Amino acid sequence: MNERTTLEKIAASVDEAVADGLAELGLPAEAVDVEVLDSGSRGLLGIGGRQARVRLTIKPQPAGPDAGPAAEPLPAAEADDDLLRIARQTVTELLDKMKVPAFVDIRYGSADEEGSRPVLVDIHGDDLGVLIGRRAEILNALQYIVNLIVSKQAGHWVQVTIDVEGYRARRERQLRQMAQRMADQAVKTGHRQSLEPMPANERRLIHIELRDHPDVTTQSVGDEPARKVTIVPK
Repeated sequence: MNERTTLEKIAASVDEAVADGLAELGLPAEAVDVEVLDSGSRGLLGIGGRQARVRLTIKPQPAGPDAGPAAEPLPAAEADDDLLRIARQTVTELLDKMKVPAFVDIRYGSADEEGSRPVLVDIHGDDLGVLIGRRAEILNALQYIVNLIVSKQAGHWVQVTIDVEGYRARRERQLRQMAQRMADQAVKTGHRQSLEPMPANERRLIHIELRDHPDVTTQSVGDEPARKVTIVPK
């Protein structure tokens, strides 16, 4: 197991910690094993509470009959250029196998606190809805596979984020607008509002958008894949 196949997250609840971890890894819930290290405690009258802590471990990619040995770690001086090349080649080959003609643009994103830069992949073309699917299931699956392949060849965890014709940016904007609209509805009616089932990364967006709202709180309820956010008036 390489150093970034495991991630620990701390949050107010187990669900929130898991959601944060999945969003950071850019993976669906079924792609990781979750170990609850500390379920947390609310404390007495809100005093002396303890946050929840979880460990997310990326499940290994099933080895196919033609799978070769893992690539040796890349020298630091060559890693950046090789990462972009590996990511481009991986995405292009997968699109070719899917018989989807498209253009692939690849660049680095901003560095995180540890100095790691994600690889951002933008896919452009005509009629690419087939790459997105219902609730972005196909897009997330494609991203998951690319993350595993690129990380295996690079010899360390590489965060690859894939977008198709700006879908993720549009979806994020829609989710934020919907969160505010449903929060207004919850305040107006005095009744909780349940949103549609969403993957963990989209639920996290709703929680973040409304976490400082003065009149509502948010909760994740239900079981995957039907887990959804409920907006509750204070």
